[in-house]
Amino acid sequence: MIKTVTRDAFAKINLGLDVTGLREDGYHLLRMIMQQIDLHDTLTFTVKEPADPGSGGAIVLCDESGLTPAGGDNLICRAVRMMKETYDLCADVEIRLTKRIPMAAGLAGGSTDAAAAFCAVRDLLLPEVTDRELMQLAVKLGADIPYCIAGGTRLAEGIGEILTPLPPMPECAIVLVKPEAGASTAQVYRALDALESYPHPDIDGQIEALAAGDLGGLARRCENVLEIITGGSLPIIGRIEDYFINAGALASRMSGSGPTVYSIFETEQMAEVARGAFLQTEMAAGCRTFVCRPVR
Repeated sequence: MIKTVTRDAFAKINLGLDVTGLREDGYHLLRMIMQQIDLHDTLTFTVKEPADPGSGGAIVLCDESGLTPAGGDNLICRAVRMMKETYDLCADVEIRLTKRIPMAAGLAGGSTDAAAAFCAVRDLLLPEVTDRELMQLAVKLGADIPYCIAGGTRLAEGIGEILTPLPPMPECAIVLVKPEAGASTAQVYRALDALESYPHPDIDGQIEALAAGDLGGLARRCENVLEIITGGSLPIIGRIEDYFINAGALASRMSGSGPTVYSIFETEQMAEVARGAFLQTEMAAGCRTFVCRPVR
């Protein structure tokens, strides 16, 4: 039997990101406000069960963009393989990916595709498996993946896997700018660990602003402790933020470990005008830009 499903995999931004400690196993303890945005990849999964004789239960990924690492070591194939091994599935799986989210950008571009893979295999072959069970399995592959399965607006704690739903982000438009330069997540965290102290974001204040539907109050409290490190090594991050604040953004901050900068505007028209003007500047060279909306 052949079954097919198509899923959109949404990017995320961190409206607030705090590092509160370090576990003995080396994982950092976090407190974050996570928000999905409508920039997305599209994945189509075709499953043939049982697998063709001699195929060994093949997993084949076709990435039209050529941006995803080839072979079976990328997160999408690893997620499918984890589902097959955990639930003893014998099936051939073909995945067709249309990649739009920049990789290594602080937008969960790999994690959200893996989340789509977990959900697709479940939907096609294991409909009795709950989201909670999926998330408990997925965290073994990546700390962001449970959030990408849950989606929406959430407080993420622990290593990112303890999720509490929050009121949706008020309607707004978001400009993303991904500079050409990259940032190593592991190096960013190591550099943060070397600091004796650093200021912490007002995560509780952001939660209160979300409850009140106060976009301005939420934006004023957007902070990311990792920007101390990434912004120090990549000055263009601060330059982009200053540009968009001067262009009328309510907030402009780095997402994740960077280097992508998100800027919050009250309307899509304001966001498009600011993005268009930015593209005429020398800073825009090598940057990828998008205008997005929160996923509610």
